[in-house]
Amino acid sequence: MNKFILNKDIDTPLYIQLYENFKVLIEENQLEKEKLPSIRSLAKSLGVNNVTVVSAYKLLEKEGYVYSIKGSGTYIKKLPISDDMPYLEEGDMELMVSGILPVSKDSINFASMSPTPDLFPIEEFKQALVEVLDRDGGQAFLYPEIIGYEPLRESISKFLVENYGTKVDKDQILITSGGQQGLDIISKTLINHGDCILVENPTYSGALSAFKSRGAKIIGIPMNEDGIDIDLLKSYVKRYSPKFLYMMTNYQSPTTYSYSDDKKKELLFLSKEHEFYIIEDDFLTDLSFDDNDKKSTLKSMDKHNQIIFIKSFSKIFMPGVRIGFITLPNKLFKEIIKAKHTTDVSSSGYLQRAFDLYLRKGYWKSHIEKIKRVYSEKYNIMTRELDKLNNYGISYVKPNGGLSIWLKLPKEIDVLELYKECTENNLAIVPGKVFFVDESIYSNYIRLSFGAINNDEIVEGLKILENIISRPFKDKNNNYLPFI
Repeated sequence: MNKFILNKDIDTPLYIQLYENFKVLIEENQLEKEKLPSIRSLAKSLGVNNVTVVSAYKLLEKEGYVYSIKGSGTYIKKLPISDDMPYLEEGDMELMVSGILPVSKDSINFASMSPTPDLFPIEEFKQALVEVLDRDGGQAFLYPEIIGYEPLRESISKFLVENYGTKVDKDQILITSGGQQGLDIISKTLINHGDCILVENPTYSGALSAFKSRGAKIIGIPMNEDGIDIDLLKSYVKRYSPKFLYMMTNYQSPTTYSYSDDKKKELLFLSKEHEFYIIEDDFLTDLSFDDNDKKSTLKSMDKHNQIIFIKSFSKIFMPGVRIGFITLPNKLFKEIIKAKHTTDVSSSGYLQRAFDLYLRKGYWKSHIEKIKRVYSEKYNIMTRELDKLNNYGISYVKPNGGLSIWLKLPKEIDVLELYKECTENNLAIVPGKVFFVDESIYSNYIRLSFGAINNDEIVEGLKILENIISRPFKDKNNNYLPFI
């Protein structure tokens, strides 16, 4: 058992150290056998008591790494693979986490934020793909550097300056296979079992899933219309000494709220004063529908390298291309690179070369202007139709950007019952409860997204919603109540 390293001279309990050793070996597929050693034999070889091994095995089982069979032993858990499993896009991960299945083809899909294929810049990207093949030949299919194809990192460095006024050297940029991989890599790098993580509440469930997989203690802080509750954040920072704060500055998911400049400054001050990182997850800053209200990122104000900026292009380009990036603080550079390597060695070199060419040729600017026009029209239709439903007691904050609306319903309505009614009427919505850290919190919100539907479907879908909420409705005790 020479693979295990236990240090009895540090404060970390031995069973946690053993758990961490096993976790790394399982994630990196370095264990030769599916069955773990017996408790007695492992305890003897490591010079620890049986309770230490039992506790480590129990923690591994709790975190989903292993399973036990009475009288047989403990085994590494393998995820089932089936051709019949439904496909879930990155943006729909919150549905998967909550156990809600993907919507049927016949439904009007207010659940997905992913763009429709008719918005994909097929011709321009095709030209970039062909030109890369003509230019680079077989070189296009070699592994790029672990941190990514250097010319693309140069293009992204320039992209950050031009679009957000943010200066980041190309050597501090790591190319990832989408934003979710960025979160997974950060989790592997920063989180040890039991570490405290602060998040906005509600927040993106895909991030919660990544943090939970590392055994983090997750503390949610309520979102206000101008950003996170700063006073509560200050209190929690002193109480919990968090490893980092995870947040979305502009068009936060799911609330669609954007941070005020004052709160951005306070966040930067707190992170520096109390020495914790801020993970800024950005995927919608580019989708502002008000030319007089250009959004800025927290990273653009970062003077002390406290912000780890994660950018995904899934919602504003093509989800299947799987291109994203992370900005790397010097202190974490080696650890993050190691985590990337153990995840997938490197992201597709061919797609990186093509996306680099796409950016250099200026295709990006015309594409983003096109989708802003399309989404702005959808947004205006949705808000216009929602305003007609004011008599039913609904309310929302107009974000003037992004891809969804965070709709508050009257307290009389059981949102999960509403979700079921909508599903039965071929209307897909997302219950607000999905996004909260504490599932016991009763949230009378639903998220309505307009990324995956056309203009006519928006009108039709909201008519279905109105028809449902205008009828007598069952409460939690299965009693019928009028909606208002």
